Amino acid sequence: MRTVAIVGRPNVGKSALFNRLARRRISIVHDQPGVTRDRISTECRWGEEPFTLIDTGGIGSDVDASFTEQVEAEVAIAMETSDLLLFMVDAQAGLTPVDQMLAQRLRRIDKPMILVVNKVDHPKHAELDLDFAQLGFERVICISAEHNRGITDLVEQIEAILPKSPEPLPQLTEVPIDIAIVGRPNVGKSSLINAILQDGRTLVSSISGTTRDAVDVPYKRNEKAYTLIDTAGIRPRGKQDSSVEIFSVMRSERTIRRADLCILVVDATLGVTAQDKKIAGLIQEAQKPCLVAVNKWDLIKESGGFGERKEQLAALLEKIRVELFFVDYAPIIVLSALKGEGMTRLFKLVEQIRAESEKRIGTGRLNRLLAESLTLHPPPARNNKRLKIVYATQPERSEQAEAIPIPSILLFVNQADLMIDSYRKFLDSRIREEVPWTGLPLKFYFREREARGRRAHTG
Repeated sequence: MRTVAIVGRPNVGKSALFNRLARRRISIVHDQPGVTRDRISTECRWGEEPFTLIDTGGIGSDVDASFTEQVEAEVAIAMETSDLLLFMVDAQAGLTPVDQMLAQRLRRIDKPMILVVNKVDHPKHAELDLDFAQLGFERVICISAEHNRGITDLVEQIEAILPKSPEPLPQLTEVPIDIAIVGRPNVGKSSLINAILQDGRTLVSSISGTTRDAVDVPYKRNEKAYTLIDTAGIRPRGKQDSSVEIFSVMRSERTIRRADLCILVVDATLGVTAQDKKIAGLIQEAQKPCLVAVNKWDLIKESGGFGERKEQLAALLEKIRVELFFVDYAPIIVLSALKGEGMTRLFKLVEQIRAESEKRIGTGRLNRLLAESLTLHPPPARNNKRLKIVYATQPERSEQAEAIPIPSILLFVNQADLMIDSYRKFLDSRIREEVPWTGLPLKFYFREREARGRRAHTG
């Protein structure tokens, strides 16, 4: 697909333009320089034909010296793989030495380029672009990404420069799986994505909080389509030390809700922490498919003999299952992102979860199972009333395309509020003895007898 990269020094509004063209908030916009560190890409459908839009970290300034080299490398890759560069400058700040340095560097690149003068927020600011005439770029356009000024003209210029697609874009035969990689800071989320892609796609550092945006990375493996979403590490709110980090955590929480499947990354050397439980709780609350990836196993594996490692592994897995009991449907896999070990098994597990989501339990089989369960363990009485399940069925899948549909059971009952959580958990376990639905939550819907005149309930 045709590709456009936005480049420039920090804090000129690259992420604001990226969000404007994407027509949704993807990159974090903040007045703190250096917020965007990774390449972030999305599909832009503003013009006649879609194109891939890449947001890059600010270059040419040492606002964040710890990541300067890696950010530069990210921008270089974006430049190399793009068909058109948008060189962005700040009209309010005027021409800076860093802008001049970048202009010299960009002129050596044999790529079409548009000089985008941002923050021309009012017609009175129209002459602010004159400062940049000395840079010598042929194509110059004034915009305000924040106030949506000049964006249509910019898109028209982009469309005029980009090559036309030689043939219709191929249609995907199946819906891609959006996979959110979530976890505490510094457990190896970005390293895991890099191990999958094998190209250093996201920034990796031992400094927690490296990833600030939720980064969507299209990925294809064995002819199957995925979108890997690298998220900012989620720390307790009391330990979030800047507004940027707070926005990052909020975006991670939203990412969990929009994902098809969540991979919860846990550090093998530390085990399950209170914050791991918090994140698992967010996944459970969102009722999302999940698997637990125990990373950094290489650090434990190298510390003992085979027998000792086997015992350590068994003990670790058992402890994780106990600590994360409320997402007991989530399978656990041990891997090493640093060594690239376990990636094949990881995606086999993802595909197993996808396959499990297609499984159904017959109505007759389901009702016999529930009748046996009610006899074996009757529901407790509440206010001298006891839950009665008259009939149960698994509804048909929605016509709306879903990468991983969540299995659900519809129960016809006498009174929905008589179903308590512990009994619902008991029924969940009993049903999974017949159909495990590995990696998938199980939703219960309740419909009361019409004679009571009550509405359907969800649980």
